[in-house]
Amino acid sequence: MRGKKIHFSRAVMQVFLTPELEQLIHHQIATGKYQSALEVITAGLHLLEQQNDIYEGRLMELQQDAQIGQEAAQREEVLEGSTAINQIRENLQLRHAISES
Repeated sequence: MRGKKIHFSRAVMQVFLTPELEQLIHHQIATGKYQSALEVITAGLHLLEQQNDIYEGRLMELQQDAQIGQEAAQREEVLEGSTAINQIRENLQLRHAISES
């Protein structure tokens, strides 16, 4: 690609907002954290993307956990209910502790 210039065109999207959303954007700009409506909307879209990534990751974890449970049941390695709940709680606490570090 040496010597070539690449030009990106910016597509324009027209969006109509409810008065409540418009007010929210104006409020965010008034706080001084954002300089424009575009910055506010961009930040919101980034948060939406992060939230979706977290959801997708958690969904995959749950699917893997369900597969492990199904395989254990097929091997007749099923735990008594209270024992299983205690193990689940311990695993969740461990995951929470790891995510905070």
